[in-house]
Amino acid sequence: MSARTLRGSVHASNVPETPAKVLRGGALGWVSRPELDRPLPGFPDSEVLALLAPLGEAKGLVLAVSGGPDSLGLLMLAWRWRALVAAPPITVASVDHALRPESAEEVAAVAALCTRLGIAHRDLRWEGPKPTTGIHEAARAARYRLLEIAARDAGATHLVTAHHADDQAETVLLRLARGSGIGGLAAMRPATRLAAGLILARPLLGLPKARLVTLVKAVGLSAIDDPSNRDPRFARGALRGQARAQEALGLTPARLALLARRAARAEDAIGQATDSAALRCALVDPSAATAESRFSPAFFLEPEEVQLRLLRRGIAGITGASAGVQDLRLERLEALTDALSLARARGETLKRTLGGTVVRLMRSGHIHLTREGPRRRGKIRNV
Repeated sequence: MSARTLRGSVHASNVPETPAKVLRGGALGWVSRPELDRPLPGFPDSEVLALLAPLGEAKGLVLAVSGGPDSLGLLMLAWRWRALVAAPPITVASVDHALRPESAEEVAAVAALCTRLGIAHRDLRWEGPKPTTGIHEAARAARYRLLEIAARDAGATHLVTAHHADDQAETVLLRLARGSGIGGLAAMRPATRLAAGLILARPLLGLPKARLVTLVKAVGLSAIDDPSNRDPRFARGALRGQARAQEALGLTPARLALLARRAARAEDAIGQATDSAALRCALVDPSAATAESRFSPAFFLEPEEVQLRLLRRGIAGITGASAGVQDLRLERLEALTDALSLARARGETLKRTLGGTVVRLMRSGHIHLTREGPRRRGKIRNV
């Protein structure tokens, strides 16, 4: 299911003056190449430079472009940026999820546009059987897996997406609905470190979607319309169908994005407090990959939120950052922390299992975390 195809790059050093084809709601439309020496409509060069300045230190960029209005807007901004500065090498990558009959043609249309703009393009395809449930989640996982491969192959240090303020607002609402903590409400960050040091960059998080849509129309591009984005069977599609009602209640993208920024600020502060707490009470660095983590009794003097972070770090260090993700839901960590605190207050020992890790409270108040061994059939976990 994770198989991929990479169909080569396009370096348009000698671009013909015929127009390129792109899709408009399933039908082919025509666009002509915008003027290289003119600012983009609605985006003065100073704003383009400010938006993409964080990408200037990259060794190479891979832009995720599906052909929708958001990613086409990103492509045009990056194209203009490249005309203004000595930008890092840029490659566009488009993923064909093979879920709709027209998807291959849409990717080909993006490739044709990149040829017109003189930007390298990679065509990626999600191959193999598709799940019958959770298709959006599976498609997202496959998409990022393929994009990370494309970035590695291109020697890029940054994978760039077109997530904008409206996407951020939806993420906040979805995480509110799931009962997320502060870290979840911080939603998407402008930059996130992925595997092997690759940075996922979202330079457009502060822009409303409407500005990108207007830009794409103004330069004469016809964006692809994916109907699944409005499908109420999927969480984001359902939210988009209720957008007006949400805004009437004051749940506007701007206010939700503000909440995300404030939550991110609090999350960063708690992270720093956890770093300091680890120096005080962690006997083995809880953030390091290790066979065990240990905490002194001073663990119980820390605020509960910091205790949660220390345990999460310890478990992640033992099992690997991506392992046991489902078991590390906040409510499970909270239950474990409550049980540890109660046992400590009673002077008791305790043994619990969470996220592939055995957590033991000693009578001395020390906490030991070790990797869980192979489970025996019928063995019941405590947590």
